[in-house]
Amino acid sequence: MGYNFVQIEKKWQKKWEEKKIFNVKEDPKKKKFYVLDMFPYPSGDGLHMGHAFVFSLGDIFARFKRLQGFNVLYPIGYDSLGLPAENAAIKRGTHPAEYTEKSIANFMKQQKAMGWSYDWNRMIKTSDPEFYKWDQWVFLQMLKRGLAYRKKSAVNFCSKCQTVLANEQVHNGKCWRHEDTNVEIKQLEQWYFKITNYAEELLQGLEKLGWSDRAKTMQKNWIGKSYGTEILFEVNNKKWPIFTTRPDTIYGVTFMVVSANHPKLMELVTDKQKKQVDTFLKKLGSVSEKELERMDKEGVFTGSYAINPINNKEVPIWVGNFVLADYGSGMVMAVPAHDQRDFEFAKKYKLPLKQVIKPEKEKFDINEKKLAYEEYGVLTNSENFNGLSSEEAIEHISIFLKEKKLGKKTVNYKLKDWLISRQRYWGTPIPIVYCEKCGIVPVDEKDLPIELPKEVKFGKGNPLATNEKWINTKCPKCNGKARRETDTMDTFVNSSWYFLRYTDPKNSKNIFDPKKANYWTPVDQYIGGPEHITMHLIYIRFYTKFLRDLGLLKFDEPALNYFTQGVVKGSDGNRMSKSRGNVVEPLDTINKYGADSLRLYLISASSPDSDFDWNEGGIQGSFRFLNKVYDYFDLIKFEKIDAKIDSKLNKAVKEVTNLVEGFKHNLAIINIRGFFDYISDKKIDRKTAESFLKILHVYCPFITEELWEKLGNKSFISLEKWPVVDEKKIDEKFDREEENVEKLVNDVNNVVKIIKDKGKNVEKVFIYVLPNEKELYMNSIEEIKKRTGFEVNIFAVNDKNKHDPENKSKKVKPGRPGIYLE
Repeated sequence: MGYNFVQIEKKWQKKWEEKKIFNVKEDPKKKKFYVLDMFPYPSGDGLHMGHAFVFSLGDIFARFKRLQGFNVLYPIGYDSLGLPAENAAIKRGTHPAEYTEKSIANFMKQQKAMGWSYDWNRMIKTSDPEFYKWDQWVFLQMLKRGLAYRKKSAVNFCSKCQTVLANEQVHNGKCWRHEDTNVEIKQLEQWYFKITNYAEELLQGLEKLGWSDRAKTMQKNWIGKSYGTEILFEVNNKKWPIFTTRPDTIYGVTFMVVSANHPKLMELVTDKQKKQVDTFLKKLGSVSEKELERMDKEGVFTGSYAINPINNKEVPIWVGNFVLADYGSGMVMAVPAHDQRDFEFAKKYKLPLKQVIKPEKEKFDINEKKLAYEEYGVLTNSENFNGLSSEEAIEHISIFLKEKKLGKKTVNYKLKDWLISRQRYWGTPIPIVYCEKCGIVPVDEKDLPIELPKEVKFGKGNPLATNEKWINTKCPKCNGKARRETDTMDTFVNSSWYFLRYTDPKNSKNIFDPKKANYWTPVDQYIGGPEHITMHLIYIRFYTKFLRDLGLLKFDEPALNYFTQGVVKGSDGNRMSKSRGNVVEPLDTINKYGADSLRLYLISASSPDSDFDWNEGGIQGSFRFLNKVYDYFDLIKFEKIDAKIDSKLNKAVKEVTNLVEGFKHNLAIINIRGFFDYISDKKIDRKTAESFLKILHVYCPFITEELWEKLGNKSFISLEKWPVVDEKKIDEKFDREEENVEKLVNDVNNVVKIIKDKGKNVEKVFIYVLPNEKELYMNSIEEIKKRTGFEVNIFAVNDKNKHDPENKSKKVKPGRPGIYLE
């Protein structure tokens, strides 16, 4: 019958599910291991090959640790709230809830077909009110502790949709739905989480983690700790604290720049300048930091002035598109002689330059060189501080400002507080009501969850605002009339603690049982993409520290190790994505070659942390290999093995163990295939056969379960023990033998080719070796004959009866036999 992968894979999917063999519970006697994939967003189109690749990495590691005897938690869930589901549902004319449920069913079908060994009993969906109830609970705990707060901030607004747009919905300053509509920037009251309270701990905690240096560096840069001085400039009789790392340049300030997104911007704009500022703001078209970075540096005068505290001189305040509202106070002091960005801006708008730092030795003329001098040097044009080095001046000016109560040394972080408000429907409702008497009032915990109403209208504005029945409610304090908050939470909130819910997914009374959470977590191995390092992985660390502070967790980092996987590219050379139309559907490939062949190809194509191009020719090679394995085991007969096979088996197990542990799966497969090639024409014992199946199992679970059963085993190979390496049985002599034989075969075949190219025939091969090497080559005489295709005679160089008409034996060296052909 041969390798019927369709029948085999359906059979074992059913058996694993019936016996629930991957379902686990806490066991204090067993060492736990938590493997976590980033849970997927369930789109209607289902999984693509990129998903198949990354989730296979998690399954390989989970199966490996299970075989090593760990109590393995390997759960799955769905990040099922969010804008894509809302947009897709609108496009297809269905409700997001209905769309999401169908998508999840499709995902589950594909995931089971891939053979991933999830504990399906723990499955979660963030769109389930029993899940997002605890998002709301966490919000209330943050509110109690001053970590959830409301303030005005700039948002993208489409006047035609009458709704706020996410940054990704703004295309070149236009609404994604209406390409004829310019996006406006509006200041709206928004909810924030004060993640900056944990900035220093988030920075210091990186030292504990077994993450790559690249991942740690990316987070350090995102948190962006910098030491500097806070200087109090006076604006309209009010103090504005301005952060700078270069107080030594304060005498060179010739203008100030305030962020175009600053909530207090219009307080600085005079009536005379209002029209110009409004025109400038409309041109911006987005609050996205990435979009602003791509723009030319532009600005307009606000009409107001700031007083420089060091010399009491007035400097004009401009509004610019290159200052972030959340950096420092949202205003910066511009020193165009010593900052290239400020220099270009000043030149563009004919603003003055004043050089206050000069190099120690060379002459530097800013106008002549047409660029700013940004290095340290010696102060000039700086009154009492002239002649000081930049380092000395930074210290002395900071002390001077502190004594005059005009400034102080401080630390600044690039990290901003987390804006969680979304003016959209398909997200977690914020548990807040607005009462005319009591103001902002949190919902009582006993009334959670605040569920999303199903009856809403899509198309214009925030859908939640269309259900007046849901909006109108009673105030929890005075029982008077109140209105619900219609903003929903950013979906990164849902994914910031989901790994903890997996430890106790059915708990209706608490977010989770601390005993269960502290048994399973932190995550031992997290797997995900590089794009999540500076957002999701910051947020999940923040949540962990907050829940620790609530007394629920005994640790402060969510994931001890993080592996960053590569990307599968489509036939067009771009990353596989539905938007590019280059997706290869896993089920189509599974139906053609089987899940095991697909899994084997995906992790053989390149190192798992590297990008690679999808190539169907590669999967055909994997399919042929599995057919050979199946046929070999179908006819297997056991007999005692020799020391060489035993040595090669133990070496293969040792190397594969280390390579699986290090996520070097492509190299592990080379070892596995090499070992199989060696035994494929030999008879082996049961232990060798079973050990081979175990090391192949983590990559190809279906075929190995089938062959394990064919060997007469009643247990699941999925629950067996990983082979134990016997170091004493590994004999490097066999490897040297193999290398020497390989060289000899190649040499013989090369000489034969040369002779045949000259039109001569070869009938006999004579080999001459050193006496102490003869046994080595004689042990492999049959293999040499087979691979050269000739009758081969081997002589020691001191053999008096050897046939050596050309004295080839005299040129023999250690490891380099002589060759004579007739």
